[in-house]
Amino acid sequence: MLSQTMVTRNSLRQPAERVARPAANVISFGSSIDMMGAQMPFARNAEIYGENEPADYLYKVVSGAVRTYKVLNDGRRQIGSFYLPGDMFGLEIGDDHTFSAEAVIDCKVLVIKRSALVALAGRDSGTARQLWTLAAAELQRAQDHIMLLIKTAQERVAGFLMEMSSRNFGASEVELPMSRQDIADYLGLTVETVSRTLTQLENSGAIAVPTSRRIVLRSRGALNRLNA
Repeated sequence: MLSQTMVTRNSLRQPAERVARPAANVISFGSSIDMMGAQMPFARNAEIYGENEPADYLYKVVSGAVRTYKVLNDGRRQIGSFYLPGDMFGLEIGDDHTFSAEAVIDCKVLVIKRSALVALAGRDSGTARQLWTLAAAELQRAQDHIMLLIKTAQERVAGFLMEMSSRNFGASEVELPMSRQDIADYLGLTVETVSRTLTQLENSGAIAVPTSRRIVLRSRGALNRLNA
């Protein structure tokens, strides 16, 4: 079941929360590739690219966080993935983007010309392997997300928390840059269900929620059993 978020373009821009740790699933591109790109700032909720726009660039999160999403015919939003510092995004099989991308919070993004990167990969086998690894990681991410969406609400929320922990080097305390609504739209739940499930997990002793954005994983065993 998808959440009922209606997407608007005039979202208010608020001061951003920061992500303290880089993502654990970073695809490490060499400095030569990084030097090919231009760093650009994006404010909270700003669009980086839109669905069906030409996929002329590849992107790397330098700081902040990015979400990709689709808007359904009835206006509901389904988030496809979250990208954290070090993550690459925007790689497409075809010539156009299949999802839109927005800044979750204020962020800096390295923008790399796709044609230049493909040309470099044609000359350099190491770059070609890195691009293949990036494509494989995106496929794995999509497959994991599909499997998550067929689980119960508790299993989905537990799986999401374990995913965020693994992307923060297995930290027992994670700072979430995204809102409860973002989490709901990623997990295909309503925001009320996400909030209620977090409360249930907290009451059971599996997690602690010191603030709305900070989650402490108190019992990995309990979360792993739900995420199995």
